Amino acid sequence: MTDESAGARAEENARVLTDENARVRIRPRGASDLGGCVDALARVHARDAYPLDWPADPAAWLSPPSLLAAWVAELDGRVAGHIGLCRAGAGDTAAAVWSARRGVGLGATAVVGRLFVAPAARGHGAGALLLAAATAEARRRVLHPVLDVVASDTAATALYEREGWTRLTTAEQRWSPDRTVTVHCYAAGAA
Repeated sequence: MTDESAGARAEENARVLTDENARVRIRPRGASDLGGCVDALARVHARDAYPLDWPADPAAWLSPPSLLAAWVAELDGRVAGHIGLCRAGAGDTAAAVWSARRGVGLGATAVVGRLFVAPAARGHGAGALLLAAATAEARRRVLHPVLDVVASDTAATALYEREGWTRLTTAEQRWSPDRTVTVHCYAAGAA
């Protein structure tokens, strides 16, 4: 699948989901949304252990210094999900793998992350819509979207593959001196 056809597929999926699920609205995240995002993240963490390690400051975790843009999903007017798009850094495995394969620098990529949908809001297409928003923004900035996902998160892996993302590799990431985590690395479209 080419980058263009994968992008068109994601845009078509987003349009279909939006038409079928009018209760879900994706919009840029505002400062006043952070409380609702943290509440939704806490529910996700309690159910799915995402993130694996609960951050000391969840609002700051949702707003890393490398953040380019972030969006929320609203369901019936309440924050129900979140996604961010960040500049790639030295520790971003998917960005490093994709860039090396393409012979370009890390600056040619944007990292999709902090994607979650509150358990009670699932089944309405919010995750796919959030992913489409971040992908479209990366492409608007002429950056290739990539991401890492913990290998045990099979629901997220299924979403990325359903939306046309390509698995680049599976790698071990050292998160601390005594902890290594297996992650799958993905790129939007053809890798």
